[in-house]
Amino acid sequence: MTTTDYILQLEDISKFFGPVIALNGVTLRLKRGEVHCLLGDNGAGKSTLIKTLAGVHAPEKGQYLVDGKPVRFKSPREALDAGIATVYQDLALVPLMSVARNFFMGREPRRKLFGVLPVMDHELAGRTAMERLAEMGIRVRDADQMVGNMSGGEKQCLAIARAIHFGARVLILDEPTAALGVKQSGNVLRLVSRARDRGISVIFITHNVNHAYPVADTFTLLNRGQSMGSYAKADISKEAVLDMMAGGAEMKKVMEDLEGVTI
Repeated sequence: MTTTDYILQLEDISKFFGPVIALNGVTLRLKRGEVHCLLGDNGAGKSTLIKTLAGVHAPEKGQYLVDGKPVRFKSPREALDAGIATVYQDLALVPLMSVARNFFMGREPRRKLFGVLPVMDHELAGRTAMERLAEMGIRVRDADQMVGNMSGGEKQCLAIARAIHFGARVLILDEPTAALGVKQSGNVLRLVSRARDRGISVIFITHNVNHAYPVADTFTLLNRGQSMGSYAKADISKEAVLDMMAGGAEMKKVMEDLEGVTI
């Protein structure tokens, strides 16, 4: 497989914070139109990897490639301009603002009042937000309703739909099902599948294998800043992933059984 088959690659990436080794020789490759789950417990290095992908941190070693070409983002804005959108756990939503205002925050459509004064086009913003959410399977009563009145799952879907509307080719989702109930988690996972169906590549960061396994095409497992390998779903069972996550007694045997099938 050539580099052009991947939309995004981290090759042998390392990141240090003084004497602390946050990432050590990590490789992650994301194919076009796939869901790649990044798994690891607290302290595994997931947050540092997310921020490296999002342009917050520049790696000390290794290469970051987009569409097969090396990049070195100086800010999250540069990553966003390249179509790499990150949806963090805090979602960057304002509870006391409407759905429409949150959807377009900082990028509001404009119209001319009295033919001169530029103001936000509330009608266009509301209609667009409702349509884009509906495309993702989310129905809201009114685009003017406060985001604070939405469920946790609806807020996640709003943040994801916003990223897709503004041109995301790669979605990086930071623990999108954390603190959600079973039904809300199911809605978010369905939205991840819909994004893939639209040709969008997704990196799904989680420590919950039960949420990751149904939607993932591939997996990368992190442990203390190091990669334990990347695997296609066809080559690894959910039980094997759980064993590797837990660092159980069977982990060595699992790794030996999987030797040669790393993607």
